[in-house]
Amino acid sequence: MISSEDLRFFNVLAQSASLAEAARKMDVTPPAVTQRLQALEARIGIRLIDRSGRRMVLTDEGDLVASHGTIVAEAMEALSEALANRKKAVSGHLRVAAPHGFGRLHVAPVVDAFAKAHPGVTVTLDLADHPGAHLVESSDVIVHIGPPGAQNQIVTTLAPNRRILCASPDYLAGASPIQSPSDLLRHRCLVVRENDEDVTLWRFVHASREPETVRIRPT
Repeated sequence: MISSEDLRFFNVLAQSASLAEAARKMDVTPPAVTQRLQALEARIGIRLIDRSGRRMVLTDEGDLVASHGTIVAEAMEALSEALANRKKAVSGHLRVAAPHGFGRLHVAPVVDAFAKAHPGVTVTLDLADHPGAHLVESSDVIVHIGPPGAQNQIVTTLAPNRRILCASPDYLAGASPIQSPSDLLRHRCLVVRENDEDVTLWRFVHASREPETVRIRPT
């Protein structure tokens, strides 16, 4: 039986004018080439090269082996290149979970761009403000607003979650002045709930003052 290594070896022989030239191409001695050729011919029971004259001439069978060897060598090279490209390509399924609002505005465009950049990847984006245990366990990436989750997760901070206090001009025109965070106790406040955080406990930070915490009464 002829192996792929035999075909590579004989392909070099077929493209050489002599055994000595083939030996130089393979960086071995001429006797080593002769011994390998004789072993190949003995194994398949066919004479591949006529060495009776001054030049090395392929027999009909040798010409057949050389032509098929070239085809096989090109196919193997193409296969190796294809496998190398597959190693560089990203493939598989990615499952991402994110809150509804933030997920639609910020995560969905990123997921779409990632899927277009990597055609071999399929992506599922699950939007849920309160993801259940099954979704948490089955997701590869979870975008979470708030304190870190389970200890066994790899956590990366994407951006600070900075909040600002605002009110409509019409409301401020008819309400008592707000000079400090404690004044909010006399005002009608609206809250936005994200995950399971305590939305009524507002923390205020000032560059030149001590942090202050106020428990507001949402309307």
